[in-house]
Amino acid sequence: MNDFSPLKSSPDFNSLFAGFTPLASEMVPLAMARGRVLASEVVSAELLPPFSRSTMDGYAVRAADTCGCSGLEAAHLTVIGAIAMGDSAQELSLQPGQAARIATGGALPELADAVVMVEVTRHQETGAVEICRPVAPGENIIHAGEDYAHGAVVLSRGSRLRPQDLGVLSGLGITSVPVYRRPRVAILSTGDELVPADQTPSPGKIRDINSTTLAALVEEAGGIAIAHGICGDDFDRLLKVCTKAMEEADVLLLSGGSSRGQRDFTHQVFAAIPQGQMLSHGVSVRPGKPAILARQGNKSLFGLPGPAASAMVIFYCFVRPLLRHYAGLGATLGLSSVRAVTAQPFPSAIGREEYVRVSLSPQEDGALPLATAVYGKSGLLSPLVRADGLLPIGQETEGLGRGIEVSVLLFP
Repeated sequence: MNDFSPLKSSPDFNSLFAGFTPLASEMVPLAMARGRVLASEVVSAELLPPFSRSTMDGYAVRAADTCGCSGLEAAHLTVIGAIAMGDSAQELSLQPGQAARIATGGALPELADAVVMVEVTRHQETGAVEICRPVAPGENIIHAGEDYAHGAVVLSRGSRLRPQDLGVLSGLGITSVPVYRRPRVAILSTGDELVPADQTPSPGKIRDINSTTLAALVEEAGGIAIAHGICGDDFDRLLKVCTKAMEEADVLLLSGGSSRGQRDFTHQVFAAIPQGQMLSHGVSVRPGKPAILARQGNKSLFGLPGPAASAMVIFYCFVRPLLRHYAGLGATLGLSSVRAVTAQPFPSAIGREEYVRVSLSPQEDGALPLATAVYGKSGLLSPLVRADGLLPIGQETEGLGRGIEVSVLLFP
């Protein structure tokens, strides 16, 4: 008998995972930080850029000295020096009527507040320069601290680090950052009928598919997959393997057969894990109803259905949000979605949220793509390969008609 309430479809993840907390933080060098999640905000300890600089080749000037000039009546300024990129401009200070030749990226001399591009100037042999177009204060320059002032928040806690974020950190002299530890996920397939993928199955045997699929899903979601191979239908051995796996992992994914006896067996193993606590046996989702969720402190254990399609749906609906929660991203699906139009009727029974595999086909004239069901039994693999994503149908909805606008969750 089922002694635990099933998880409902479209759960409130904040409530469901309230007992789980993000993992501890660790310092990592920038070279290893792409895609990681900041465990604390980063505050600038200096100005970026550290000095005001030119965005053009031309002349650094006091903008007031160019007021009213034109091609017919140029402003004549005395050139007192030149500033190349990388040169210090500390010794130069512009007085009224003076200018300095400057390269793109060059440091602005003291009292200069604009740069005139070289194309609107005429250099004179006397060392002066004619300015043929006026500039406003701040024109063609980037001010010191214009990107980030001293004490400014550069990146907030929970930010997933992108290449441009790493570039900013490098520009501020920050070479390592505190990030949440990546969740370690132990993956174990169960069943006397399974053999490793590199073996030729004998009659009655099949190759293990879920270990490879789940490892890729874990890595894509930001976790670290730890393979524990295959375990036969032996309670004592399975309990020993799971107990050992939980010593090094934050999450255990155990996929098994779809028979009721196998589900009860997984339930018994989870219940026997030291300090284990059963949270739910069964979910209001199709496919994937037999899924089990348990915990061991801040660690989680999932019993996934054996069929690949069912295992993937449960992973996306429940495992992925918890992995994101562990990693500091919040308990969300984290999947992109697109609007589409149903290309056919989608029948569905009330009472469970259904996730239908669909393919998307573009339409002409910019119309929304068509979502076509890719039907097949949950144990078949070809529908998963042909599908672009999942179309959720709510548990209170008795199917969808043709031509209905829907939201499709895209496979990553």
